[in-house]
Amino acid sequence: MPLLLLDLDNTLLDRAGPFRAWAEGFLAEIGAPATDIDWLLSIDADGLTDRWDIADAIRDRYALRIPSIDLVEELHDGVVGYTRLDPLVACALRIADDAGWLPVVVTNGSVRLEDAKIRQTGLDRYVADWVISEEAGVSKPNPRIFALAAQRARLPLRGAWVVGDSPESDIGGAAAVGLPSVWLHRGRSWTDTRFAPTRTVDSLIAAVSVVLAGG
Repeated sequence: MPLLLLDLDNTLLDRAGPFRAWAEGFLAEIGAPATDIDWLLSIDADGLTDRWDIADAIRDRYALRIPSIDLVEELHDGVVGYTRLDPLVACALRIADDAGWLPVVVTNGSVRLEDAKIRQTGLDRYVADWVISEEAGVSKPNPRIFALAAQRARLPLRGAWVVGDSPESDIGGAAAVGLPSVWLHRGRSWTDTRFAPTRTVDSLIAAVSVVLAGG
């Protein structure tokens, strides 16, 4: 049974939409201009910015007296609250499982946030296991996190595929460990000259089709 190593945010679960929904509601709550959404999205950098840094930036910009930890908690709860599992993603995972592949999530992030999203959306019913960088002590693109996922699944890395939306973490990680990969482009063009995905697609169900067809 081969491994299907899957990214979480903006691959299995939409992260951009829930963050934007939370951000728009938060700005309205504090009386900030609606146009500030562009600033907040740029600060977030598609999830790459540490939540504590986002909280500090918000406090500084709006001179809020709210402790940073409270903003971090609100961001956490807000994003999780807006996150939903797309039925097409669930369908794609079921198809992969029925075809003999073992879906395992490999994600960077905090255990509390990533675990909550996996469990509260019901994604845990469609994957065999998940490895979160904070708990693993190593982050993508380091090959060790993929090796750890294989170890947890008690399966070899050979024959596995990596699917994700991050050029550096997912596709770069796959290249580092010598695995084929599928990149979810999300409307972007590939620009990295150091490595490239095996295939590029626009959805998870298309990615699973590529994997099942052998590339």
